[in-house]
Amino acid sequence: MAAAPVWSVDPRTGNPREQVAVEATAEEVDRAVRASHAVRESLADRTLRAAFLRAAADLLTAAGEHVIEAADAETALGPARLTGELARTAAQLRAFAEVVDEGAFLDIHIDHEDATRTPPWPDLRRYKIPLGVVAVYAASNFPLAFSVPGGDTASALAAGCPVVVKAHPDHPATSELCASLLRRAAAQVGLPEDVLILVHGFEAGVELIKHPLVAAAGFTGSVRGGRALFDAAAARPAPIPFHGELGSLNPVVVTESAAAERGEQIGAGLAGSMTMGAGQFCTKPGFVLAPAGEKGDRLLKSLTDAVSDTEAAVLLDHRMRDAFVAGVRERAELPGVEAPVTPGSGGDHTVSAGFLTVPAHLLAAPGPHDALLEECFGPVTVVARYASDDEITAVLSRLPGNLTATLQIATDDADADAPGLLAALTPLAGRVLVNGWPTGVAVAPAQHHGGPYPATTSTSTSVGATAVERWLRPVTYQTTPEVLLPPELRDNNPLNLPRRVNGRRA
Repeated sequence: MAAAPVWSVDPRTGNPREQVAVEATAEEVDRAVRASHAVRESLADRTLRAAFLRAAADLLTAAGEHVIEAADAETALGPARLTGELARTAAQLRAFAEVVDEGAFLDIHIDHEDATRTPPWPDLRRYKIPLGVVAVYAASNFPLAFSVPGGDTASALAAGCPVVVKAHPDHPATSELCASLLRRAAAQVGLPEDVLILVHGFEAGVELIKHPLVAAAGFTGSVRGGRALFDAAAARPAPIPFHGELGSLNPVVVTESAAAERGEQIGAGLAGSMTMGAGQFCTKPGFVLAPAGEKGDRLLKSLTDAVSDTEAAVLLDHRMRDAFVAGVRERAELPGVEAPVTPGSGGDHTVSAGFLTVPAHLLAAPGPHDALLEECFGPVTVVARYASDDEITAVLSRLPGNLTATLQIATDDADADAPGLLAALTPLAGRVLVNGWPTGVAVAPAQHHGGPYPATTSTSTSVGATAVERWLRPVTYQTTPEVLLPPELRDNNPLNLPRRVNGRRA
């Protein structure tokens, strides 16, 4: 049987653009993983790894016009958004090169023999080594920053792990272009091109997670798809780490004091955040607790005005568009739910932004309104109007894990509700914001992009310097002669790496 073609599709029309590849068979996935595994030792040289990451950033930037053109044709995200995403992707690659150069991610600890301790210490030397081949499942909503050249790939390569990427079907041409640039960057610095290999197809993704030489996986996508792969990773004869970002509601709590002080500003800010990128950001604020009464009414009027001015938008594909239209219709038909600005179809190929409101007490216990506490991918948010602090507490207790949680408080530092609400939001998310909006994830050392399930399937971050830790494991050498030790663990520190010796920073 002939391999299934992989088509690039224009989301603005739903029409195929070009065939760019064919779906990989099980045999081709096997060959890809084995080829990747065969070159893993080539990544042992940290200097080469750092040079590779910088070369990849340079080639992506140099080809920026073509990369942006390809991505816009397949995602309809627009040149302005994609220009920013490309810059972020290149910066992320360079940031991981700096992580590799510095070497702190190796987490080196050396404890010399000490017979005076109880019990005595033998000579112990620990650092972290790469896991092996990493499978990366590209995201739909970020064709660059969370796809072939994105954070999972960059951090895995920084850790010294070769990567096999399963392309997302929404942007196969962009994936092919980016993969070719990364492979060219590898060759440019003297590494085998097979440190990165691209495959296409649903079945290829299934075969990839099952392959015995795949040592870990990174995923960004739906709860359903991610959970299926997570379960498959756990069901293997030798289970592997699966770092999945699956879904997030990203709740916002607006205190009465904040609504009274700057309700109009908060409403406008919420509109901008929930419609950014046509509501297709993983950190979109999809659920808001706002006060009932006049204070909350001002916020809602501002939100209504701003969302009403938002133009119809194209989603990443027509399947997502249909799911959005059906999802908001189902939610809007629930008793007690109102739609000050009705979200839904904006035309044959577009959607219109909107928001729903509901009394918060209807969400305080399980019931027919539970769908309002689930992510709806696209430009919509739910505003639950609370009448008391008890209603806030009851609703928050029912929320799943999230990437972010936001607290809007009065700016005069006199908001009495702030400490308790901040404490209530902290267990719900990996990043907690005060008087900001969650869309936009800075690539910074202190960043954490993850959260309790279903936001992610692990406690790790997929953004920031510590994302590299997902692809490493510690190993300790005990009473090992110096000549047999890796250079990283020798007493004279020939590589000049940061480390701790006998518990003290050396």
